[in-house]
Amino acid sequence: MLEHLKANNRDWAQRMVARDPGFFRRLVNQQAPEYLWIGCADSRVPANEIIGLGPGELFVHRNVGNLAPSQDANYLSVLQYAIDVLRVKHVLVVGHYGCGGVSAAVDGKRRGLVDHWLHPIREVWVDHRDELVAIPEESARLDRLCELNVIRQVGNVAADLFVQEAWARGQEVSVHGWVYSLADGLIQDLNVTVEGPRC
Repeated sequence: MLEHLKANNRDWAQRMVARDPGFFRRLVNQQAPEYLWIGCADSRVPANEIIGLGPGELFVHRNVGNLAPSQDANYLSVLQYAIDVLRVKHVLVVGHYGCGGVSAAVDGKRRGLVDHWLHPIREVWVDHRDELVAIPEESARLDRLCELNVIRQVGNVAADLFVQEAWARGQEVSVHGWVYSLADGLIQDLNVTVEGPRC
């Protein structure tokens, strides 16, 4: 089963060794990424490829809607490991335009468990309702909601105890908010970087 995927893997490994004979030996001996990517699980958003980094250069956490909720043990475990063990210097919260999770959060349809997961996006909608309903075109409105969701998640990451403790001990960590465009492959920096405690 899935022989084509196994063949793709063998081809990829051979190409990597042909390009760099010591690649896998180095990869086995260390993981020292400077970046944690918190992004959407959407299959069209391959984190490493988008920013041109190879294996071992980017620590990645993905979920539906690129959320960073303080009650999610999976996300928190990734964040703590990235900050405390890997000592990443940059946390990249990356949403994307055309996000199905963002759309599903506010389209009024019931989908089951994922509705609960997407609740934080509905909260962003409620908090910015006046701005969002003033945007006449639906796709533009949803794109703005994608941006506002990223901004909220940047705030969540920056407020987390693991990040706050890192800053308190003098560790350099910046939290950035980006949105990726499926239409042209480009990232837009939302200019909401947080580099230390705000109070």
